[in-house]
Amino acid sequence: MQSRKKFAWGFLPTLLCTLAMLLAACGGSNGGTTSTTTKAPASKQIYITPFIGVTDIKSFDPAIINDEFSNEAADLVFTSLVQLNDKLEVVDQLAASHSIAADGTTYTFKLRPNLKFSDGTPLTSADVAYSIDRAFDPAVKSPYALGNLTVIKDEDKRASGQIKTLIGDSLLTPDPQTLIIKTTQKAGYFLEELTQDTSRVVEKSLVQKYGSSFTDHLNEGGCTGPWEISKYIHGKEIDFVPNPYYYGPKPQLKKLIVPFYQSRATAYNAYQANQVDSAAVLTSQLQQAEALPEGQYHHYPVLVFTYITMNYLAKPFDNIKIRQAFALAINRDEIAHNIYHDTEIASYHLFPQGMPGYNPNLTGPAGVTSTGSNAALAKQLFQQGLQEEGLTLATLPPITYTTSSTGDIDVRNMIAAMQQMWKNVLGVNVAINDIDFNKMLDEMNAATNNSKGIQMWTLGSGYSYPDPQNLTTGFYPGNPGNNMNYGQNNSSDAAAQQKNQQLMEQADANLNPTSRIQQYQQAEQQMVNDVAMSTLYQQATSGVRKPCVVGTTLNAQAITPPDDWANVYITTDSNCANTSQYQ
Repeated sequence: MQSRKKFAWGFLPTLLCTLAMLLAACGGSNGGTTSTTTKAPASKQIYITPFIGVTDIKSFDPAIINDEFSNEAADLVFTSLVQLNDKLEVVDQLAASHSIAADGTTYTFKLRPNLKFSDGTPLTSADVAYSIDRAFDPAVKSPYALGNLTVIKDEDKRASGQIKTLIGDSLLTPDPQTLIIKTTQKAGYFLEELTQDTSRVVEKSLVQKYGSSFTDHLNEGGCTGPWEISKYIHGKEIDFVPNPYYYGPKPQLKKLIVPFYQSRATAYNAYQANQVDSAAVLTSQLQQAEALPEGQYHHYPVLVFTYITMNYLAKPFDNIKIRQAFALAINRDEIAHNIYHDTEIASYHLFPQGMPGYNPNLTGPAGVTSTGSNAALAKQLFQQGLQEEGLTLATLPPITYTTSSTGDIDVRNMIAAMQQMWKNVLGVNVAINDIDFNKMLDEMNAATNNSKGIQMWTLGSGYSYPDPQNLTTGFYPGNPGNNMNYGQNNSSDAAAQQKNQQLMEQADANLNPTSRIQQYQQAEQQMVNDVAMSTLYQQATSGVRKPCVVGTTLNAQAITPPDDWANVYITTDSNCANTSQYQ
């Protein structure tokens, strides 16, 4: 399966999800060799690839998705006007073509002919307009529409209820095959924004029939992607079958089975028992996984980073020096080497390696150049911050670090290591609140504009499209994904944060690619200094896949584009999962 991407980091954009990228182990180019490339009979064309770290997804609804697992599932059954291919290029998807007017603010899309939903109902420009407009409907309560489609004209008015619809305003449907979208400004990233989940097309009649529970009835129709749902057993598995009305090349697979596994350990055990075709690998299992024959082990970096962040409205993290102290007390090199055995890349970068805008000269908070130990500076900043706040170690408010390890031993070891580093360097006893993944997302979202929200947490951030704007938009004032409350607080450095937000917005509208990237790099450095999000490491996925699975592709985001599923099939190689229960 593809891993994600998304989602501007608001899933966390995107998006989106300490363990989410472990799913990328299900993707990857077909490394190594297989003993046979003979295609298995149709009855054997079943691919079993798990979601690891959750017992269920939160939603199939593209308008409200705010986690990676839901995102993965929805991408199988929904598509958009445009999407990213395996080279991270924007290509037409539901659209047959698109054009941009000379003013740079009018986009015209011509749909493919004879498009249909999975129930055979014709799909027209009205459905596309309805779906985009629906994402902004206040009643839908999309957490990221405003952050993911930032320049559509009057989207803010629609989201606030000032106007009833964008259709006839910034979304025009002169005929069933044509959609016109008007934007407020020139934006070189707008087509990339349209590749995100909030632009996925849903079937209006299904939504009208079932309301917000329409996703429980996707076996009746409503799908536009290469797959439709044949069975969904909450807490156990989702079964997908090819969508007979998919407009692109059809999957060769007969079924795609996605069981839920709460930990990497149990998923890897299931892999060894031939119960699944792919699994993520714990560091304790690396040596064994690397020794598997026929190129089963895969490892590759992706455009995702794991970070720690703090609520600027919650004491004591309204003080920049205390934030910097907590960030610098963490020895990232030790985490990457001792816990992840160098399968992850220690980093402070918000724009990771492989991204346009990656800055090799980026420094950490307070100008540090090492991702290793900065204990002396951390202690100094901590004492200065305490003095500024009129605090002592004894009067410091209790600090709780909220996370969701989902039972993953590597993540738990990382949490314990950071807890000990804060104790050793700062003398602070940090309490750990290790909770359910979906509850973690709810707690994070509830921290926005909330001084009583969670104080400090860790998640992963992935890019739904390879542009710095995909991340920086999440820091804008009013973006519901700005859970750390960057620029929307009363701290002494709030003015500097707001100035940096303005710089990001200037970069968004800058059509000069060179100076635009320079502005983003300046903004990134300021965010790192501010500890808006303090990266721990850039993620690289480690996983295994059965030799019988052929034809998988990916890019730096570990995305499997919709049409690429047609290349995946099962061979007669005996090293394959047992699919007898699904035939």
